[in-house]
Amino acid sequence: MTQSEFGVILVTAGSKAQAEMLARSLVAAKLAACVTLLPVQSVYTWREEIHQEEEWQLVIKSKLDRFAELEAKIRELHSYEVPEIIALPIVQGSHPYLQWISQQVTPQ
Repeated sequence: MTQSEFGVILVTAGSKAQAEMLARSLVAAKLAACVTLLPVQSVYTWREEIHQEEEWQLVIKSKLDRFAELEAKIRELHSYEVPEIIALPIVQGSHPYLQWISQQVTPQ
């Protein structure tokens, strides 16, 4: 087990209900060990207009070798035309916590 196997995937959702549904679906499918949900304010350009919206940030802890499946599941369930789906590698982490992620995120 190497630390570079693991990552944090960031996704935003337009409502708490959608964020909770995405989180539960990813954990139930064993694509994520844990998903943390945070209310956020986002400012962005979409279709030539600047928007400022309340959104929910999903902080998904997973294994990076499952990213393609995780992305496909999010795109299948998400209401946004172009959802944020960004993976950041975990460069350092507690060995017991990374081991727990590994046990929770099972192969296909």
